Amino acid sequence: MKINKERRIFLKKTLSIGSSICASAFMGKHLMNYSFPIAWGEDQSARVPSTVILARDDALYEKTGKIKETLVSPLLQKAIMQLTATPSPEKAWQSLFKPNDIVGIKLNCLSGMKMSPHVEVVEPIIQGLKLAGIKDKNIIVFERFNRELETAGFRVRRKTEGVQCFGTDELPGGGYETEPELAGNVGTCFSKIVSRLCTAIINVPVLKDHDLAGVSVAMKNFFGVIHNPNKYHGNNCNPFIAELNTHPYLANKVRLIVCDALLAQYHGGPGYKPQWTWNFNGIIVSRDPVAMDRICHTIIEEKRKEVRLPSLKQANREPKYIATAAMLDLGVDNPSEIKVIHI
Repeated sequence: MKINKERRIFLKKTLSIGSSICASAFMGKHLMNYSFPIAWGEDQSARVPSTVILARDDALYEKTGKIKETLVSPLLQKAIMQLTATPSPEKAWQSLFKPNDIVGIKLNCLSGMKMSPHVEVVEPIIQGLKLAGIKDKNIIVFERFNRELETAGFRVRRKTEGVQCFGTDELPGGGYETEPELAGNVGTCFSKIVSRLCTAIINVPVLKDHDLAGVSVAMKNFFGVIHNPNKYHGNNCNPFIAELNTHPYLANKVRLIVCDALLAQYHGGPGYKPQWTWNFNGIIVSRDPVAMDRICHTIIEEKRKEVRLPSLKQANREPKYIATAAMLDLGVDNPSEIKVIHI
């Protein structure tokens, strides 16, 4: 998703600090009844980026709590077809990716097995990429650390003919670029997975609360591709989350967002707190990270209201970065201009 160059905040230049810095270093009941008119013209290509697909099935979990894998894949494929306005899964994935792409699938595995993207969601994404003609070896499932992937149930694999799966720390020298770059107020070294290895990215966050940013969904997930995310949590992570996402390594490479919302968390995040989770039973897809985060913010707010918790604004952690991202032309945050499709 390319940004209008004239309004881009990102300044691509190297900071005047040593490289040693880097070296040290998935709807609430009210929302379901809302209708979101669309403010786009008739051109379908203009409509797609600010469309959010809410795909849900209350039968996704067995009584034992086990995920019904046979239901997840059809749900995801229907969502991708709806998002791309195509008649088949093959055409849907082919409209997003080319056979020569090297695709990174960025997970969010910080919270362990329960609140990370599920293998049952990631596997159909991989199968979709294969429908687009992408070879196994050109698919990279990744996170910050190998241990995060393994804790979430993924098997680390690198330098094989199959799908690769590894953390930035698997790469030589810690896996980050040695020279920092600037994106607004964010000065950082990027993971070589996004800077060098991938030509395209699928962002796979989860639907959850965050104790500082308010929510942790699409845009916040990319704190996991920089070497110093701890520096950018002040002021509810605003404007830092938004500005980071203006960088071309992200803005020009992210082709799809698939939010794993099978299990969602409305309070106590980003760590897993079972007492504040609920089965949302859904997958949310979009190409607009701002629209994605705004709709997910609304879902979480509706759930908080249902259980009589204060709003995120009342709790002094309103996700201000979403509006900032809209001002930076990263997408649409006005619900009246977001088309939400329920399937």
